[in-house]
Amino acid sequence: MLNFVAIRNGESTLEEVTAQLTTTDLAALTDEMIDTMLDLIANCTDADVVFVPEDPEAKDTFADSDDPAIVNLAWTLGHVVVHVTASSEEAAALAAELARGVENHGRSRYETPWQKVRTIAQCRERLEESRRMRLASLDMWPAIPHLDNRYKPYPSAPEMNAVGRFIAGLFHDDAHLGQIADIVGQAKAARM
Repeated sequence: MLNFVAIRNGESTLEEVTAQLTTTDLAALTDEMIDTMLDLIANCTDADVVFVPEDPEAKDTFADSDDPAIVNLAWTLGHVVVHVTASSEEAAALAAELARGVENHGRSRYETPWQKVRTIAQCRERLEESRRMRLASLDMWPAIPHLDNRYKPYPSAPEMNAVGRFIAGLFHDDAHLGQIADIVGQAKAARM
């Protein structure tokens, strides 16, 4: 995988890490990330998917609610899986548009309602569907992508081109790997 820690620590920039990446590299990195997440949940049961972990730092500032109970709700495994897949699919869709020379015109996001994801089979299906969608988005890139087409996805972000925007989705996935491992560990301990 890419060294996302170096980016988080300010030792490298997203642009430096992604400068030489091709769509073939992006596909391989996508497969690696999905495989990593599938490995993390390999021995999970349906009960693990809906298990509510202890997470004293839980705070979703983007939660669509004024209810502090929702904003501070610890995420289940199902919740994290739908969140990471939605974020990376959005990044892949926007990257394909940038690569084709389309100026950014806003978000492109749909997140499966996490309350409906209650089985480990659903988590695995969601991850595989996300892999398929992300890889398919790379087929939309022209042979010579418009890598000079850039935008800032949010105010504190650097300007990103298509490669950077695609990798930003994987960067976000990577940020949740520890959370997935923690939820799985807590759920397994609760089962014992």
